[in-house]
Amino acid sequence: MMATIDDLAFIYPEQLLIEFKDEDRDKAWQQTQNQDYSNASARWNAYLNRLCLNLFLSYLETELDRQETPAILPSLESLPSIWESVNGGAIQLGQTRLILIPSEQSYSSEFRVPREWLDIPHWAGNYYLAVEVNLEESYLQIWGYTTYEQLRGGTCDRADETYSIDTEDLIEDLSVMWVARELHPSQQPQVKSLPSLTAIEATRLIEQLQQSTPYSPRLEISYTQWAALLANDLFRQKLYQKRLQTSEISRQTAINPVQWLQSSFEAGWQSLETFLNNNSDNLAYGFRQGQRLKEVRQVAVEGVKLIDLGVQLGNRSVALLVGLTQEADEKVGIRVQLYPAGGQTYLPHKIQLALLSTSGNLLQESQARIQDNMIQLKRFTCPIGTNFKIQVDLDEFSITEDFQIQ
Repeated sequence: MMATIDDLAFIYPEQLLIEFKDEDRDKAWQQTQNQDYSNASARWNAYLNRLCLNLFLSYLETELDRQETPAILPSLESLPSIWESVNGGAIQLGQTRLILIPSEQSYSSEFRVPREWLDIPHWAGNYYLAVEVNLEESYLQIWGYTTYEQLRGGTCDRADETYSIDTEDLIEDLSVMWVARELHPSQQPQVKSLPSLTAIEATRLIEQLQQSTPYSPRLEISYTQWAALLANDLFRQKLYQKRLQTSEISRQTAINPVQWLQSSFEAGWQSLETFLNNNSDNLAYGFRQGQRLKEVRQVAVEGVKLIDLGVQLGNRSVALLVGLTQEADEKVGIRVQLYPAGGQTYLPHKIQLALLSTSGNLLQESQARIQDNMIQLKRFTCPIGTNFKIQVDLDEFSITEDFQIQ
C-alpha cells in the first residue's frame, strides 16, 4: 500500500511536501508540448523538470516572506536545449542559486546529480535539492539539500558522470538552508574553468552527436568535451537544433510497426497474410511453416518486406519478417526473421541479419550457414520512443531499414 502525503508528513516531519492538482500537471505538460524535443525520453524529462520548477517557484512566492523575486536560470528559452540531454533545473533567489534535481524514484539511498550542474562554472549552484515527483499521488517530496562543497566532495561516478552522496548526509529541514543563507550570504562557487572548443572542434562533435537517439548523447564522447560543448550557449543550441532536424527526418522516413496493429503498412511493407496470398507459388516451405507457428511465437502482427538482392547475386530475393507484440509498461516485443523467397528453399550462404542502434552500433546479428531456410535475431523489447535499425548484408549488397516505435 502506497503511503499518503499525510503518512509521509508523519514519517518525515522535517521534509517539505508540496501537493499539486490536475491543473498543475496540465500546465506543465502544455508548456512542455509547446517546446520541441528529439525523443520521448527528453520530453518526459522536460515535463518532470517543468512541473518541479513551477511548483517550487509557487512555494517560494506564497510560503516564504522574502524580498527577492525568484527566477529560472539560465532563461526559459534555454531550457529545452538543456533538458534535451541533462536532468535538473536552476532557480536564482537573490545571490543564492538552487539546483533542483527531480526524479520519479525515491531518493531513499543516495542523491545523484549530473556533473554538468557542478562542473560548468555558470551552471553551478550553492544548494542542491533532492526532489521526488510522485505523479500517482500528486505531490513533491523534498528529501533534503546539500551544498556545492559537500556534493563536490562526494562520489564521482564515471559510468554515468554524476556526483552523489548518501541521503543520510542530506539536511532535511530547508529552514536550516534559509537561516544559513541569512547568516552567510551566498557566493558563487569556485569552479575550475573548462577547456574551450574551437568552432571546428565543436562542429565535429555536433556532427557526431546530432543523430537521432532515444536517449541523451551525454555519455557518447569524453566528459570534458561534452561539458565544454554544453557550456557554450551557441554550441549547445546548435547541437539541440541539429538533433531536432535529424529526429524530424527520422520520423518522416522511419517505419513504425505499431501502426501495423491498425492494418496500416508503409510502402514496401505488407501484412504476412497479404504477402502469402499474393506470393503463394514463390515462397519457401520454411516460410509457410513460420506462418503456422505465429501463435507459438506469440506475435500480434507481422509485417513483411521482399528484398531483391540484385543482379550480381542472381536476382535472388529474401523476405524480411518483423513481428510485434504489445507488452506492459508501454513496451513492445520485437521478433525479426529472414526467409528465402522467389522459389528458393535456402537462404544465400553467409547472408547476415543485424540489429543496430541509431548511431550504427551492432547490438546483435545472425548469419546463414549452408542450407539454412531461416535466420533470426533474439527477441528484444523496447519502450515507446525507441529507434533502431535492421540491416541485411551479403557481399557488396546492404540494405538498412529504420524503425521507430511510436
